[in-house]
Amino acid sequence: MHAILIASVLCSCVALGAQPEAREWTAPNGTVIKYRWSAPAAPEPGKTYPLVLFLHGAGERGNDNIAQIKHGVIPILEGAEKLKQPCFLIAPQCPSDQSWAQINHQSMRLKEVDQPNPLLDAVLALVDDITKKQPVDAKRFYVTGLSMGGFGTWDLLGRVPGRIAAAVPICGGGDPAQAAKFKDVPIHAYHGDADPVVPVRSTKEMISAVEKAGGKPAATYYPGVQHDSWTQTYNNPELLRWLFDQQQK
Repeated sequence: MHAILIASVLCSCVALGAQPEAREWTAPNGTVIKYRWSAPAAPEPGKTYPLVLFLHGAGERGNDNIAQIKHGVIPILEGAEKLKQPCFLIAPQCPSDQSWAQINHQSMRLKEVDQPNPLLDAVLALVDDITKKQPVDAKRFYVTGLSMGGFGTWDLLGRVPGRIAAAVPICGGGDPAQAAKFKDVPIHAYHGDADPVVPVRSTKEMISAVEKAGGKPAATYYPGVQHDSWTQTYNNPELLRWLFDQQQK
């Protein structure tokens, strides 16, 4: 049944000409990254395009290179097409025994942010490799993720703030002590205020910390919404319009 559901998602994507291609890549640190890849259908010579990095949630971990497109990926690609904004998209899959970032499940904050993160290092190496080989606009590199991927998005903001043009962390959390590092990065966070899995305070703490550091992040809190705050977020054309408008100064 699971395979049938995923196949139906892919079929709906094919109709719009945006089927993410299954790929595999080995990073310099030896980490094998399985990922889905989408590129502009008809890139114009001499033109560059934005790159979106999508980080899935814990439920989509594995090695089938399919589950990670269950949420978010297709709506992003469909929305980009409707906005007539061709883009590159990378959706890596996190192995079952790993996480995008280390989480303190009592405080629901990131931990070990000052330690190396080999998995995200490998993902960033993949981004570098693709940026060198494809007409990617390096000033329009966007990161978004949900739940575990929301934590991963906050983690990346602390590690490589100078590379990220905008970030959309959904129902995740970070380390407030890191906020000053990315106070100048455009951020729009989303969270359901009735989330029983990742409490909404995890996002509110980060937004407050970025504001105290001098940043101007945006946040949307959905009244009565539990953990699935991503469906309506990624289906919102205004989010994607905002995202694609962001560019590094």
